[in-house]
Amino acid sequence: MTRVPEWKQEMDRPRMKSLADLFGVPKPVIGMVHLWPLPGAPGYTGYGMQTIIAHALLDAEALIQGGVDALMVENMWDLPYYVGNDVKPEAMTAQAVAAAEVVKNFPVPVGINVIHNGGLVCLAIALAAGARFIRVCILTGARLWDTGEFDHGCAAELVRKRKELRAEGIHIFADVDKKHSVAFPGLDLATHIEWTEFYGADALIVSGRMTGSAPDIEKVREAKGRAKRPLLIGSGTTAENVAGFLEYADGIIIGSSLKKDGVMENPVDVNRVRALMDKVRPVREAVAARASSSRA
Repeated sequence: MTRVPEWKQEMDRPRMKSLADLFGVPKPVIGMVHLWPLPGAPGYTGYGMQTIIAHALLDAEALIQGGVDALMVENMWDLPYYVGNDVKPEAMTAQAVAAAEVVKNFPVPVGINVIHNGGLVCLAIALAAGARFIRVCILTGARLWDTGEFDHGCAAELVRKRKELRAEGIHIFADVDKKHSVAFPGLDLATHIEWTEFYGADALIVSGRMTGSAPDIEKVREAKGRAKRPLLIGSGTTAENVAGFLEYADGIIIGSSLKKDGVMENPVDVNRVRALMDKVRPVREAVAARASSSRA
């Protein structure tokens, strides 16, 4: 067998082999910490960073008490969203400060997402806050956002900047067929998966049309069949559909359905988190049983 060149081994070294490498469990559940509007956003009314941090920590505490395996800190309420590197410094620095408090207070892997597609901004926040992974909305390809901007992949800049900053330990979770957007004509799911894996994603994410919308199960099945990297569900998971999604997906990222009364603007409801994890537990046990049987 031909030996893999040393340069290729070194380039691939930071990439995860499975989600368990980072999260330590099969089928991990990543709970969303949706930050209140940050300075500069239309919803911000001058309440200051301590209020933003306090609410972030309350949501994170409810998620951890409910049993999730990781957290992701997101600028959910900075809408309408800026795109990519247009994210303003006052928002980026505020998100980094809030995320650092989450990292400091909870001993689980923490990720960063910046809407829309703040690849370099995500990386900068993750590095400053001590986060372990980032969600990159458009790593490759091109799409039209719901805010009207035509946007494109950021892989070349992002991967180079990660190496320059000695931040290869920050993993890249990349969306394919991202919510809140439509693909450039001709970019189908299979092609987007192939491109995204080729340019260094550690894991892939599939989502529905908008925040809180579930992807079609056929889309999840197709993505899993084509992906060589781990696959996560990025929107629309509930206690009712999580077992079905985890039949194909390797993990989930969840926010909206864990809020009080299922309303996105509300705080996290720990009882909803526990109800979800009660449905995840048997799926994990089945995975463990299959693994044990295969080793026997």
